[in-house]
Amino acid sequence: MALAALCGDDLWGRTWSAVVQHRFASGELAGHALGNLLITALWEQTGDLVEGLDWVGALLGAQGRVLPVTAQGLEIVAEVRDVPDHPGLQVVHGQHNVAITPGQVLGIGLVPDDPPACPEAVEAIEQAGAVVMGPGSWYTSVMASLLVPGIRTAVMAADAQRILVLNLVAQPGETEGFSPQNHLHVMAAAFPDIRFDAVLADPGHVPDREALQEACALLGADLVLRPVADGLAEDGHHDPLLLGRAFGELIGHGSIPAWR
Repeated sequence: MALAALCGDDLWGRTWSAVVQHRFASGELAGHALGNLLITALWEQTGDLVEGLDWVGALLGAQGRVLPVTAQGLEIVAEVRDVPDHPGLQVVHGQHNVAITPGQVLGIGLVPDDPPACPEAVEAIEQAGAVVMGPGSWYTSVMASLLVPGIRTAVMAADAQRILVLNLVAQPGETEGFSPQNHLHVMAAAFPDIRFDAVLADPGHVPDREALQEACALLGADLVLRPVADGLAEDGHHDPLLLGRAFGELIGHGSIPAWR
């Protein structure tokens, strides 16, 4: 999905963006996305995760680079409370299961818990002018990358501007019932040493600005309200062009020209 998002807006880019996200409907490949198979094939051909991803990006004409936080296989685990029919705490394994399990996520971790960071990813963070986290699945996507010690250290030490983008709505299962400030509370509790320069939120999805500002202070961040929601979507999608303009303003380069 990350590679598909970096495809150009010409015919080649739109075609390959759709092709790599295509999931087979029947047979032995039912449910599998073509992009995952292509990435796996190039990993096996090159013997290197980063080189394989770079080859896929070149094929797609991706306008950017996708890097893993670690080259080591790992699993996300979570402590979940109030799972129906399971009193007390439950330990849930796997990104998908954590994302869909009903109940309150109390914390997440990795198995193994100390994977080595991908050197190329650390270098990219060190050289970046801005580090943007979010939007996305809060526990299993946005916060999970910071569980890799080398990535967390690189983000904390980076000279880059650090921007955290809030989700527009709570995610069923993973953050069910969360207010905007709840997202920041769990981030601050899990990573008390992490600091951000700005928290970007859509004003139409912030019912209590004062409470959100107080939560931003826990992360050392200023609250920046900009219209970034897709006005045509009802399921909490951001508008990429509005996000791009907001990033351009925050990073100091002015508005980013529309791709289309």
